[in-house]
Amino acid sequence: MANWFQYFFLDSLSFQMEQSIFFYDILMVIICSITGFVFSLYIFITLSEMKSNSILEDSLLESLWTCFPMILMIAIVIPSLRILYTMEENFGNEILFKTTGHQWYWSYEYPQFQISFDSFMLNPLNIQEFEYRLLDVNNRAVLPALLPINISSSSDDVLHSWTIPAWSLKIDSIPGKINQTKLILSKPGIVYGQCSEICGANHSFMPIVIEILSLNLFNTWLNNF
Repeated sequence: MANWFQYFFLDSLSFQMEQSIFFYDILMVIICSITGFVFSLYIFITLSEMKSNSILEDSLLESLWTCFPMILMIAIVIPSLRILYTMEENFGNEILFKTTGHQWYWSYEYPQFQISFDSFMLNPLNIQEFEYRLLDVNNRAVLPALLPINISSSSDDVLHSWTIPAWSLKIDSIPGKINQTKLILSKPGIVYGQCSEICGANHSFMPIVIEILSLNLFNTWLNNF
């Protein structure tokens, strides 16, 4: 759950989010290193007597400033491709989970178990202890940890966007089209999200709440639904 003035990522609850944070750390190291190098070079040139201002060519120097950016690009591309391929990987034996956006609430469906229900935001005037204003819902979706999940999303009316920051996940919900992604949730917990596509007057009032349970508790939830 995000807090006021939070400058860092949320605690990751999916392997994709962990890889995204790792990729971010690599980028920040590279960017800060380049910035420091360029600034140091600028200071050095400013304070020097410009003894090399007559040099017209230097094969070694030209090779370095050609090869070094190539090495940096490879260091950036490899973790980026890893994340992209992980999002499209076919795990097998996946839990199918479908979300449908409406004005202004979400519907959830588990096709394998013939379960479906609607999820509405709780009335802000009736919030109980340990419930979040404008973020909690009357029916939370439930998903298992450590199992591959195929999440698909669509819409019945206008454009919506099903977004979970703690999963590094944002799926556009488009009328007449189904978008999907795949992920594995790393540990139990509760995650919150909201629609991230301006969809009308009550766009701000269709939150998302997902409970992540262990496999045994998930099976118990299915049996008691």
